[in-house]
Amino acid sequence: MNVLVDSSVWSLAFRRQKPDPAKQVAELFELILEGRAQLIGPVRQEVLSGIRSDLQFQQLRDALRGFPDLEILTADFELAAAMFSQCRRQGIQGSNTDFLICAVAERLHMPILTTDVDFRHFAEHISVRLHPPRAGLALPG
Repeated sequence: MNVLVDSSVWSLAFRRQKPDPAKQVAELFELILEGRAQLIGPVRQEVLSGIRSDLQFQQLRDALRGFPDLEILTADFELAAAMFSQCRRQGIQGSNTDFLICAVAERLHMPILTTDVDFRHFAEHISVRLHPPRAGLALPG
């Protein structure tokens, strides 16, 4: 099963110094090796935004080009807005991109790999499945 990967995990993976422990990053590497890591355009934009040097931007852009963007449909934007409203009524805040990730993941029946705890709060009120990192994974040496 494919997994939609949130910007929080992609960003950690491309940092020069890896966090400890980096369970989600190790899981991302495994998903990449298995051909299961998926990306949407707004996540690509978030990951690339704020890169200070042109060289770093180009290197990251080129690395991400290996992952085609999943198609986003009008229905995904509509579902994301409904999810946003449903969570907001419950006092849960999130970004438009976060809810778009949730909507695309729901349509495609994919879990989401993230380090963002907001997604756990969303899952209490909307249909969201999270992908837990597998036990015993380590970053490639």
